[in-house]
Amino acid sequence: SAPVPRPTGVAYEFDSAKDMFKKGRFDKALDFTDAPASASPPNAFTERALVLRVAICSGRVKGYKELVDAYRKGADATKNTRFKAEYERQRHDSLQYGSRLALGLGDAAHRLTEGGQLPKELTLEAPYPTAEGPQTLPPLARVIEGGWIEPEEQESVARDAQVKGIDDALAGMVGGDRSKARSALTAGPVKISAVDFGIFLGRQLLEGASFFDKKHMRDSMKFRTLCQEADEAAKAVLALLKDNPDKNKEKAVKKLQDDIKTALKNL
Repeated sequence: SAPVPRPTGVAYEFDSAKDMFKKGRFDKALDFTDAPASASPPNAFTERALVLRVAICSGRVKGYKELVDAYRKGADATKNTRFKAEYERQRHDSLQYGSRLALGLGDAAHRLTEGGQLPKELTLEAPYPTAEGPQTLPPLARVIEGGWIEPEEQESVARDAQVKGIDDALAGMVGGDRSKARSALTAGPVKISAVDFGIFLGRQLLEGASFFDKKHMRDSMKFRTLCQEADEAAKAVLALLKDNPDKNKEKAVKKLQDDIKTALKNL
């Protein structure tokens, strides 16, 4: 049979992004989604690239948030000055990485909700990562108690936190657990209702905003920006619900908006 021609241009970029995502090389996957996600005017891959960026950024935000919180508690709990210094360094580095990804999530959300609307249906097109993350991170439990983990274990748990976060984000996007997400993505591209996606997106943006609150980066401008993007996602969902009312979804959006207001008041 004749050889299958290799994709070129943005098709190649998106195909490469999916390949890197499957291999767990999430930094490279983000790099490859950049061109199709930022194309102006949008092309056939733009929306799918943005949805994939949401999955990557929100998952990694979850991972870094877990690391930040654990190392903060560990630094507070330990009496060993060397442990404290190392855990404070790990917390600082995780804050820097996580905050950049939170801003990346905000950018993807802004592009998807531009004009105050979301597409009625979105597509999550990506293979499930080959290496599944753990359900829990036992080394961080030791850290939280002020115990020590060696540098090699620090590196290992940092990787595991990222993959765990991605797995949890994929489960959230498909509306189920990891098993459902793996089965759905293995079968091919997954269609996601804009209402469910918008609620998920708003929640992830609010979580990303926490990197900039007074307990972390103390950057009120970026905190407000991400909260505003979360509110825009909520408004886009409410616009969709006007045509197809759903009391449970409306309640979820109202709770999201209330949580955004509370977060801003506590800033």
